[in-house]
Amino acid sequence: MQQEFTLGIEEEYLLVDRDSLQLSEAPEALMEACQNDFEGQVSPEFLQCQIEVGTRPHTTIASAREDLRRLRSCVSKRAADYNLSPIAVSCHPFANWKDQHHTRKERYDALQHALGGVARRMLICGMHVHVGVEDPALRADLMPQLSYFLPHLLALSTSSPFWSGEDTGLSSYRLTVFDNLPRTGLPPVFGSWAEYERTTGILVELGVIEDTTKIWWDLRPSHRFPTLETRIMDVQPRLEHTLSLAALVQALTRMLCRLKDRNLRWRQYDRFLIGENRWRAQRYGVGEGLIDFGDRSVKPMSELIGDLMGLLAEDTEALGTMTELARLRQIAENGTSATRQRRVHAEAGDRSPPAPGEEWPGLRLPWRSRLSRCRSGTQETALRFSRSWE
Repeated sequence: MQQEFTLGIEEEYLLVDRDSLQLSEAPEALMEACQNDFEGQVSPEFLQCQIEVGTRPHTTIASAREDLRRLRSCVSKRAADYNLSPIAVSCHPFANWKDQHHTRKERYDALQHALGGVARRMLICGMHVHVGVEDPALRADLMPQLSYFLPHLLALSTSSPFWSGEDTGLSSYRLTVFDNLPRTGLPPVFGSWAEYERTTGILVELGVIEDTTKIWWDLRPSHRFPTLETRIMDVQPRLEHTLSLAALVQALTRMLCRLKDRNLRWRQYDRFLIGENRWRAQRYGVGEGLIDFGDRSVKPMSELIGDLMGLLAEDTEALGTMTELARLRQIAENGTSATRQRRVHAEAGDRSPPAPGEEWPGLRLPWRSRLSRCRSGTQETALRFSRSWE
């Protein structure tokens, strides 16, 4: 079994004006300043109101924590110079996607052309976790096994209940938007690495896609790195929640490799069944539990996390991530960002957001008041990042 399971984390943020809380485009000078601070670790995203960061590869969660903390702090401080704040949630609670514009670069121009009107609705942010898997054949072997746990990761990460000023009834509306794109959702099952390369290679050879970076499955082999990239999760306002989710992905990967080393493997379930759990996570977050297909019952998330912690005990001890995994039980019991957003929304009272083009002053003040209180609520980071951000 490979000895190291390197870890990398990517996060996408939205930029808002600190006074109006409306989405704001990232000035070129802001991007340049961040890129100068962290060369190769900060980049623009598809929409002009977005910014993306990525850690370097790390062997421990402790070093990943310091890297991500520095990145978040850098973006926060640089954005403040332009009266902006980044927010780490997967959907802005009241912004209108029709008012946003994509970043004018050749790559994004081509993406806009290829995806048409679907691309315009991509006012969403996610987090991606890379775990190093050196052997390509092993990457193909692990994908269908690791796919079983994708709904668990989604349920624990949900942070996008609001869209265009309305409660969608879903805990992760981001996934609803993202699933409109082609080549998304649960990954297909490949019998070998050669089959994966042969299948994806058909689209590349025909010129349908440039390369496999245009394949956006919930879990995929990275095109640039020798990693498996888990992409299903909503982005997290709280730094420690990001790290706990990343630690879970890392521990699951190690566990599956450990099983393989003992000539064992996780049972492979039909994508239809995993897809049902994916929907339950998208709809309810941690609120209604997921199906345990081995036990043929719906179990509360707290119980499922307890089972996972027992299953991964050997791996979390080896990786030094027992504290991070224990925090997942708190999320399962107390709720996710989506839970907290709805709580603050309810406490502030049900009011409508301002109509497009209307100004904040004197207009529907309860909604503005609600957002101003949302440092740990509807957006969780409305005016500035709380300590949990850094």
